[in-house]
Amino acid sequence: MRVGLICPYSMSIPGGVQNQVLGLGRAFRSRGCEVRVLAPTDGPPPEPWITSLGPTLLNPSNGSVAPVAPNPPTQLRAIRALWDDDFDVVHVHEPLCPGPTVTAVVMKTAPMVGTFHAAGDQPAYKYLGWLARSLARRLDVKVAVSNDAKALAETAIPGDWKVLFNGVEVERFRVAPWERPDDRRVVLFVGRHEERKGLAVLLEAFRTLPGDTVLWVVGDGPQTDELRRRHADDDRIEWLGRVSDAERNGRMAAADVFCAPSLGGESFGIILLEAMAAGAPVVASDISGYVAVAGTLAGSPPAALLPAAGDPVALAAALSSVLDDTDVAAELRRSGAERAEHFSMDRLAEEYLHLYAGLGASLD
Repeated sequence: MRVGLICPYSMSIPGGVQNQVLGLGRAFRSRGCEVRVLAPTDGPPPEPWITSLGPTLLNPSNGSVAPVAPNPPTQLRAIRALWDDDFDVVHVHEPLCPGPTVTAVVMKTAPMVGTFHAAGDQPAYKYLGWLARSLARRLDVKVAVSNDAKALAETAIPGDWKVLFNGVEVERFRVAPWERPDDRRVVLFVGRHEERKGLAVLLEAFRTLPGDTVLWVVGDGPQTDELRRRHADDDRIEWLGRVSDAERNGRMAAADVFCAPSLGGESFGIILLEAMAAGAPVVASDISGYVAVAGTLAGSPPAALLPAAGDPVALAAALSSVLDDTDVAAELRRSGAERAEHFSMDRLAEEYLHLYAGLGASLD
């Protein structure tokens, strides 16, 4: 089977959708599929089977910024690549995002699956619903990564939907722990420093934790300078900036607790699953996208503690319960490992291959 994966975001910039496209590509290739990713890049593509469609520009979206490429030269490269590659199935991620995914939907050179990732506030669904419905009619199968993503898409696009989880490449996170310089207990945050990610709430909660606790802050963003000034008096906070995937994964494996205090706008908690796969106990806010991943699943215990979003007192209490009680931490590690396996990329790849086969694509 020859599969074309189309991504609207720069594959050389880390991101949730980009990681799903890469993970699916690797899983499909391990099963003997020919895979080609068509996407913009802002540097060397991270895999040789990615066709770069050109550079991106940053576009504000859902409280963050997205590296997209709506410019005409990118669309011309996408058209050429779609005609040159004889795909058995084309799988577009974020089909309504301006750029190569919309171009692929309009062209429709093969049976087509569309996966919708977004949740939260997306004005385009409200004001351009007619266009969304027109494009979506060209999709043979519509997939949402969570019930939240489905709810958003359904505001403009009625019809049959299938909900398929985001996957985690479990083995890529089973790494040796990052070396720690002392025996202090470690809380880890990984994410963009913007309001919806809740770093400001975590920093307020961290003020109340004991002095033998250190906070590793990975990432940067528009709030970085302000937050660093506000908490300059706390030398327990280590501002690490952007780090490599290997360092991020190692720090997840080394952390006593991984904290994801997002305030909303998360359709699926893939970052929680990554931390669980690395062996870290997880504390996250009780937003619906995180509850869907870490809450009770088929009778199993929760895989994370989920205090109220935006409440630094509740967050500090949850962090303390993990840091101070080895039994709680051990149970979260065990249930987290099970949850990561349940949402593995291998399982997700099999689900998609079944969908592709239903569209007439040969598995040979």
